[in-house]
This record gives sequence, structure tokens and C-alpha cells, in this order.
Amino acid sequence: MEFRILGPVEVCDGRTGARVVPSGPKQRTLLAALVVRAGEVLAADRLIDELWGDRPPASAANALQAHVARLRRLLPQGPAGPDGDAAEWISTHPLGYLLRPGGASSDAQRFQLLSAEGRALLAGDPDRAAGLLRSALALWRGPALDGGARGPICAAEADRLEELRLTTLETLYEARLRCGGHADSVRELERLTARHPLRERFYDLLMLALYRCGRQGEALGVYERARRRLVDGLGVEPGPALHGRMEEILRHAPSLAAPSPAAPDPAAGAGADPDRAADAEAELPALRREIALLGDRIAVLGRQQQVLLRRLQELSGATARPGMPRQVPDDGRRASETFADPTWGLSPPVNSDKAPASFG
Repeated sequence: MEFRILGPVEVCDGRTGARVVPSGPKQRTLLAALVVRAGEVLAADRLIDELWGDRPPASAANALQAHVARLRRLLPQGPAGPDGDAAEWISTHPLGYLLRPGGASSDAQRFQLLSAEGRALLAGDPDRAAGLLRSALALWRGPALDGGARGPICAAEADRLEELRLTTLETLYEARLRCGGHADSVRELERLTARHPLRERFYDLLMLALYRCGRQGEALGVYERARRRLVDGLGVEPGPALHGRMEEILRHAPSLAAPSPAAPDPAAGAGADPDRAADAEAELPALRREIALLGDRIAVLGRQQQVLLRRLQELSGATARPGMPRQVPDDGRRASETFADPTWGLSPPVNSDKAPASFG
């Protein structure tokens, strides 16, 4: 039998495959708390607090006993005891109740084992690691411990499992990038940064994926977006890891290079992938808008620079001695040269005879 808490709380009978779902939120909360603390006696007072919070009814103790009795009738038979008779999954003790873990497992346990195995294989076998991490994430059916009241036990466990889910998701995308899957990961990482705007690791992975796709300017734009969100949301600057990634991209660090592609599979069919072609077509309008906005910004900066350069020349002439030619200071020349090429600092020079004639 398997207790499932990675989504709505339910039980799966391993012998018949039948799903058993507690009928009400109180029973779902009771089962969830017992599963989270399987093998541990939970005091009746703690369970009452879990089910009713700080406003329990006067008959809370009797109501708890009734919920336990209904839950026992609902659950499939437990494993046979020493006398050969099937034992109850939930046993009563002087201080409270206990869910016996013998003969049963939980999807949360399987998730944690698969996730740990995947993380351990990340450096040596990223492809196998990605498979294990995908299997771990596939166990999730929705928010952890869904469908019941959120008392202290369930709330803390739901938060812990959600953090582990996000960490597993981050590790999965790291494994995909190690396998050369940067092009296929960009759109999904964009969605993840939007869904989790204060989680720096997703920005870091997105920056790396974009850089490996030859989109260095967009990768640096992701850093600025992350910085704004972190400053607005938490009042903090990006951490050392994200800042370090930005500096690596600026200097084209060799460590950012994509892994060597695997040899093509001779059995794979030739021809373009229609799904990928459709994705590329859908991405083009947004990319054109980004390019246009960047061009407008460069033009504005160029005009502002010309105003400042003229003022610099005026001040230089006013301070020059009579009879001496006016000279633009080195600062002005360097600034002028900087904006002569609007791609400065964003990407390596493009071979002009291979560059596209237009973006249309």
C-alpha cells in the first residue's frame, strides 16, 4: 500500500490498485498528519490542534476518536500480525495515535530517494541523473498535502516538500544543460523565473542557457531583471553566484562553453522537427520587439552622449590657452568609440559576410 501526499491526500491499495480518498477535509488532515509522522505516536492534543487550530469544539476529543474510527474503516487491511490476523494501520496508545509504516510506503519517500540519487549522479552521469529527477518530479499530482486543513504539522511538511521539489527542478535543468540541452530549456526556464521571481538559481540557469545559444545580450538582460525583482521584493542585491555568472558572461569565460554534442543517432529520422519549428515561429515576434527596444535605447544613449561630448568640447575650449588647438580629452574619445559599435561588450564580432541582411 502507498500513502500519497504529493498532491491531494489519498491511499493506493497495492493489491487491487484501488484509490481510497478520505471523504472530508478533517479526515484528510488527520491521515496526512499521521503519514508525515509515521512510526511516531502523535498526542491527541497535537492532532486536535492540527484539525481545529486554536478554536477546537468542546467535544474535540470525542470528535477525534470518531474521525480515527472512520479512517480505520476506510483504509485497506494492514499486513498480518504475529497471530496471522490483519493488523490495523492506525493503533491507539495511551498518549495518542500512531500510523504503523510496516508494509507501506509513501510517494514522498520515493520522491526523496529518487531526488537524492539524481543529485548524486549529476557530476558523473548527468543524462541518467536527469532521468531519475524527472521520475521524481512525475510523482507530484499537485500541491503537497492538498485538500485538508493546514495545521502546524502539515504546513511545515508542505513547505519542506515544496522547497525540495524546487531544488529538484533546479537540479534537473542543471543536468539538462550539462547534457547540451540549453536550446530546449530556455522557454521553460523563462516560465520558471516568472513563476518564482525571487529564486536566483532559475535566473542563473537561464543566463547560462541563453549564453550557450549565442544570446549574450539577453543573458545579461536576465541579470538586470533578476536584480530589479530582488531589490523590489526583498531589498537585496543578487547573491555572489548570480553576480559571478554575470561577470563570467561579460568576459566570455571558457567554463561557460556548451558540452561537446553527442554523436547523432543513425536511426533518428531526418528532417526538421515541426514542433520545434512552431516554437521558433512563435518566439520570433517577441525577439524582434526586444531587438527594436534595444535599438531605441542605444539611439537614445547615443544622442545623450553627443550632447555631453559637445559640452566637453566647449569646456575644453574655455580652459585652453590662447593659440593652442582644442583637444577632446581621452575620456571623450573613448566614449565616442564605445558607441561607434552598438554591440560593444555584448558579443564577439560577427563575420559580416555571414550576418543576415535583415531580421524580417
